[in-house]
Amino acid sequence: MIVATTETVAGYRVTRTLGLVRGSSVRVRHLGQDLIASLRNIAGGEVFEYTKLLAEVREQSVDRMIADAEALGANGILCVRFQSAEVSRGGAEMMCYGTAVELRRADQV
Repeated sequence: MIVATTETVAGYRVTRTLGLVRGSSVRVRHLGQDLIASLRNIAGGEVFEYTKLLAEVREQSVDRMIADAEALGANGILCVRFQSAEVSRGGAEMMCYGTAVELRRADQV
């Protein structure tokens, strides 16, 4: 599966557009991690607990988007974007979306 934030992929052409695909995940902060993060916030620097949490939720939303595209028979997803939203106090959704396409190498007819 080719996943790109661009509208095109060098060396490939879009032969079919299959539609919007998306994946999302909602996560809440862990109380223990939240306390550690609050202490780190006072001292300054990167809040590793949140960095790790966001990395995990991004990967899960991408995996779900790819599964959505595979179900349509796509071998590529173009114009990929991320969006996040707070859904409750301490809880947030990460959404990943793009356009599922069928790609073929440009040198193949």
